[in-house]
Amino acid sequence: MAIRAPLPAEYDIVDDRFLDLIDSSARLHHLADGCLWAEGPVYIPAADVVQFSDVRNNRRLQLDCSTGAVSVVRDPSEYSNGHTIDHDGVVIACEHATRSVRRLLPDGNRLIIADRFEGKRFNSPNDVVVADDGAVWFTDPTYGIDSNDEGYAAESEIGSSNVYRVDAATGTVTAEVTDMVRPNGLAFSLDARSLYVADTGVSHVKDGPRHIRRYDVSDGHIAGGGEVFATCPRGAFDGFRLDAHGRIWASGATGVHCYLGDGTLLGTVLLPEICANVEFGGSDRRTLYMTATTSLYAIDVGVEGAPRLPAS
Repeated sequence: MAIRAPLPAEYDIVDDRFLDLIDSSARLHHLADGCLWAEGPVYIPAADVVQFSDVRNNRRLQLDCSTGAVSVVRDPSEYSNGHTIDHDGVVIACEHATRSVRRLLPDGNRLIIADRFEGKRFNSPNDVVVADDGAVWFTDPTYGIDSNDEGYAAESEIGSSNVYRVDAATGTVTAEVTDMVRPNGLAFSLDARSLYVADTGVSHVKDGPRHIRRYDVSDGHIAGGGEVFATCPRGAFDGFRLDAHGRIWASGATGVHCYLGDGTLLGTVLLPEICANVEFGGSDRRTLYMTATTSLYAIDVGVEGAPRLPAS
């Protein structure tokens, strides 16, 4: 994997308020290439590294943020896709091949968090977040069983693509969102009263959904809502993260789109490849890491990412 010289940053400014969130002199860093479908970046503060998936090459990679070195940390990776960290700083992975969500322990063991709902295997867990109460929420579209490109082709046992919650205390799995075509990226609002979920159903349905919807959360479960928060300007939203002020930074065909909490588009960080997912990292959480088709990119921004671990 070649590491290329920094590129001038390019932006599409829709609202002047976006100017306060970016650095016009910042450089776009092309940190790694050679992937077939780069996805699922997660920043691990304790090690100052970013791990990310090369889904179709069936491997997980790691960027050492201090040196810029990129290495393979798992090959094969069970076609892992989305990642997050739990409240203990342990990585959680969505695995297409095993059709499960797992904790990746430092000693190399992979503990199953969930692999079935009502006795039926999941489709192919895609993206994952951990709620304030420790519950693990994840999306389960069919991309990993649609073909052998990102997993192993199979029929859906469940017959639908849903968003699930795994209770931290009991391990009970509940289907929380069942009205989407292909749920994909997801994230909680800063106050945990809303869950945002991307629907990339346009991949399977003509003129299908390519938007983010917002659901109400109460007592740890979905309690209503489901209105469209934003529709992707081009292509479809995939993964996204919130910054420390509740703005959403969402991947799309042209780069990373930044939205206010009311759905107002402020602008876009433009990339030369289709962006699949994003992550805030660095000691100050002001570096935006972006997985885009064959590559991992990064750019410094003028706002912190929302904390991923509870305050100590």
